[in-house]
Amino acid sequence: MSLTVSNDLLDQARTGEVDDAAFVTCVRDSLPYAWSLISDLVKQREHTGAEFADNTVPPPDEAARGQLLRALASDAMRGALERHFGVRLAFQNCHRVAVFDPAAAGAHAEFITARSQILNQTPELVDC
Repeated sequence: MSLTVSNDLLDQARTGEVDDAAFVTCVRDSLPYAWSLISDLVKQREHTGAEFADNTVPPPDEAARGQLLRALASDAMRGALERHFGVRLAFQNCHRVAVFDPAAAGAHAEFITARSQILNQTPELVDC
């Protein structure tokens, strides 16, 4: 299961739109590794003032890897995280998450190219 959804949030979804803050809280509580990694990257980018910050360290285990995949493969979760943190997210392989200043169009465009994806491949990541 991707998210642990409270009965209140489920009732909210059944009766209409889901509040973004409530959804973000659900993502944070359900996917703590993904939340922590993205939060840390946001802080790192803000601290350095760089156009982006990225993670190149593989997750500690498959459960953590699964959290990243679920958070970033879901348009709804990714969008909510981007709005919450005020960043643009990008993802390569099973662990390389990057947070971009929304104005960093060039850096983001380069990160998401086929060339960049290919250059990020290593034998250790074939089955990630």
